[in-house]
Amino acid sequence: MTDDPRRALADFLRTRRTRLRPQDVGLEPGPRRRVAGLRREELALLAGVSSDYYQRMEQGRDVRPSDQVLDAIARALTFSAEETRHLHSLAAAARTPARPVRSYPAEEVPETTLRLLHATTSPALVVGRFLDLLAWNPLAGALLGTFTELPRTERNLLALLLHPEAGQACPERAATVAELTGMLRAQVAAEPGHPRAVELVGELAVRSDEFATLWARHDVEDTTRGKMRVDHPLVGELNLDWDAYPMPGAPGPVLIVYTAEPGGPDHERLQLLTGLLDAPSRVEPAVTRPSPRSSPRPRG
Repeated sequence: MTDDPRRALADFLRTRRTRLRPQDVGLEPGPRRRVAGLRREELALLAGVSSDYYQRMEQGRDVRPSDQVLDAIARALTFSAEETRHLHSLAAAARTPARPVRSYPAEEVPETTLRLLHATTSPALVVGRFLDLLAWNPLAGALLGTFTELPRTERNLLALLLHPEAGQACPERAATVAELTGMLRAQVAAEPGHPRAVELVGELAVRSDEFATLWARHDVEDTTRGKMRVDHPLVGELNLDWDAYPMPGAPGPVLIVYTAEPGGPDHERLQLLTGLLDAPSRVEPAVTRPSPRSSPRPRG
């Protein structure tokens, strides 16, 4: 992970350009193409900017493209809405002068949110901006596995799903990991240089070739809802919907709630799992309860 915003912008543009074929944008491939995807000159022509200016952007040099230029490049690269926002975020960071090292307060879960976790009858958890698990209710703990036993710094949703054994309980693990990596990429761009982001990306890249490959693709996601399939050892297969709710205040932690359609088999299995819980109904805030080190064994 680079901490140079201009290099991050350059890498993102280059990966997207090389993945776009000439025929995707109405150009003839022509013979003897020695580069993957579009040439820089072709992309500059489609975007209506000079080839030299675009080349300087991909080289990570000190250029300050306007919003109009960024939008033109996004259209030429057929960006999605999420990718366009990511491009603007990277460019804004590249235009900002270097700032002195600052301190970052630990992410905290408000007492009112802990009460909400205690009151809800669905699996629910609070995830930090870099996918750290900050708090959860007992049903979420039963659903996702024994992450409560891990040290605080290892309680990360993406790290849990990158564990080799995660695929045994989460059949769609690979797709979920790709989605979460894209979400992490978007959050890192919004807070470049954050020490937790630097630490997490570095650790995951060293531990997981899968993550390193996905991270190098520069995919971005801004997902607020989706589906999760879990093969739970106690109640069998669960097909759940999840929704992410931003918490009041500054951008950061979000509340994620898993639900099943009432009356269906998944709802019945979720109720069965609730009945199997031995622990009293209480919230376990991950930020305040250190646990002994153990190997991650996620269940979803």
